[in-house]
Amino acid sequence: MHSQQQAVSAHYAVGDLAERVLAALKAAGKDVEHLTHADLAPLDAFHIRGRDATRELAALAHLDASHAVLDVGCAIGGSARYLAAQHGCRVTGIDLSAEFCEVAALLSARCGLAGQTTFRAASALELPFPAASFDVAWTEHVQMNIADKARFYGEIGRVLRPGGRLLFHDVFLGPAGEPHYPVPWARDAAISHLQPAGAVAPILAALGFRQRHWEDVSARSLDWYRARVQKLDARGPAPVGIHLLMGADAGQKFRNVTRNLEEARIVVVQAVFEK
Repeated sequence: MHSQQQAVSAHYAVGDLAERVLAALKAAGKDVEHLTHADLAPLDAFHIRGRDATRELAALAHLDASHAVLDVGCAIGGSARYLAAQHGCRVTGIDLSAEFCEVAALLSARCGLAGQTTFRAASALELPFPAASFDVAWTEHVQMNIADKARFYGEIGRVLRPGGRLLFHDVFLGPAGEPHYPVPWARDAAISHLQPAGAVAPILAALGFRQRHWEDVSARSLDWYRARVQKLDARGPAPVGIHLLMGADAGQKFRNVTRNLEEARIVVVQAVFEK
């Protein structure tokens, strides 16, 4: 694994994640042998605006059981399980973190979704699939850790079938300059590779993609983060939540994302492109 990839993988490493997740679910009163994707929503929607953002992006895609979906940077499989359960899709998730993939498979099995979801540790820059393997590529909050955007989107384009769609919900550099750290994707600038949102469309156009939807959701994202920080300050962390994936400084990361959105140091966009 390349040194930069090793640094990214180390950033997301927890070490005992499966045990921590199952213990938290038990503490929240869940039957950990028989879970639903809804039970896991506070935990495994590991991106801004959580399950609401996933629902919105899925609605733009008009997905159904005929679609083979690739979730690039699947984390512990939250979006993959949602798409499989709600839309009947067959979803393959890849993530640089082997630990995330192992937990994703464990949780899918306990949700009864092992037949519709598979997970594989792999680099987004070297997708281990033949050309034209998928109808839809889905990615949420991944490219911030990848410097080579053309290769990232190029690999996605390679594995999409003609007429396939790329859906993303992502964080980009805002007009006010570099963000305050730490943030969920990086403790400092070493593994953070934000570019302005406007840099993405030309890359995708050069790869043969056509833009079908583009929406700046920064204002909604800021409202969501402000509400999370208020709850955190008032009650402390809930038993089940994405803080389990973020380390002891999760609270500081939440506050910094809020500040970065307030100061326009980051923006959040959801979009659909067609090959």
